[in-house]
Parts: sequence; structure tokens; C-alpha cells
Amino acid sequence: MYAVPLVLAVTLVVIAAVVSRDTFTMPENFPVLEPDEIGPASAPASGPELATFGNGCFWCTEAVFQQMKGVQKVTSGYSGGHIPFPSYDQICTGRTGHAEVVHVIFNPTAVSYAELLEVFWRSHDPTTLNRQGNDVGPQYRSVIFYHSERQKSLTERYKAKIDAAGVFRSPVVTEITAFGEFFPADADHQNFYANNPRQPYCRAIIGPKVEKLRKVFRDRLKDE
Repeated sequence: MYAVPLVLAVTLVVIAAVVSRDTFTMPENFPVLEPDEIGPASAPASGPELATFGNGCFWCTEAVFQQMKGVQKVTSGYSGGHIPFPSYDQICTGRTGHAEVVHVIFNPTAVSYAELLEVFWRSHDPTTLNRQGNDVGPQYRSVIFYHSERQKSLTERYKAKIDAAGVFRSPVVTEITAFGEFFPADADHQNFYANNPRQPYCRAIIGPKVEKLRKVFRDRLKDE
């Protein structure tokens, strides 16, 4: 019988453990905000807009939003903390108050903020406090940092609609708070999935999530 090398065996066990605990399924029949709920924009779009989302490890979040048509740039980093220019090691302690987030620059004539909210809530479990799968701590919390009163209003309205529809078995715990500062992560954290597709975490977690996204939002994604 072929003997599996020890390092490979350990790697496979770790991946299996991660996969077994990361059982979140992208919900179907998800509610959307109707035109009358969205309302008219306060002013015609004059250029790109900015959204800031945190829904667990930013490697996953970045890979998800990079797929969407109308999204021009996604930058991984940190928001919501109490110290400036935190390092990744500091973030990992869970003591800085920051969340791992992505800064999303998007063209509102190609993809609406409401559509980005739908992707946000459908691509993670927004009912687990300070946790996504194996990633545990306040840095992995579900959070939306709004950049305008309109973004705040749409986010709160959508969150209430999701709870009213009973999409999840537990209430949504996503934090909704005003944007303050954003600190970009180091270069090796940017475009992580694109640059490291065969890394174990990418293969076990990010790849399957991106595939789920492509099935659900296939008409709204960039060409491969």
C-alpha cells in the first residue's frame, strides 16, 4: 500500500478539518431591494463610488468582489480600530478593534450598491458573531462601513428585510457603522487568491466559494 508522506498527510487532515467546519451554503431565494425600496439617487452618478465590507478573512472577500461586473478595484485592509497603521500581526491578536475589510471602488451605473449588498450577505454567514468558519475573533466580524447616509439607509433596510424573510435560522448580526479610516494591508495580502490559487486555504475555502458565486451570480460576473 502506498505510504502517504507525513507532511502531505497532515496537510490533507488540516484541509479536511477546515472544509468540514466551513459548511456555509450560499442561500437561494434571497430577497432583494425593490426599486421603490431603493428610491432615486440623491444626485446622478458622476464617477466611481466606494464601499467598505468586512465578512471574514479578506482573502475570501477580495476574491468574491473582484468577480463582479462594475467593480473597478478591490483593496484588502483594516477599518474600525483604535490604533493607526496596524500590522497584520497586530490584527491577528484581535485587540486592535479593526476588522479585515475590503475597499471596493465600483461604477454605480454598472453595479448598484444594493447589488453589492446582496453579494455581501449571500457570500458569508452574517449570523455568527466575530466568526467565519475557522476564523474566530473580532477582526473577522461581519461589518459594513457606510460612506453616506444613503448607503446607511439601504444597508439597514436590506438587513431588516433579510431578517423579516427568515433567510437565516438566526438574526443577522452584521455591524453597520460609519466609515472612519482604512489602512491597506501589505502587498502580499493583495490579490491573494489570484496570486496563490494552489495554496491550501485557497483551494479548500476560497475556490469553492468563488464557484458558488459564479453559479448564483453568473449573469453579473466579469468574463473569466
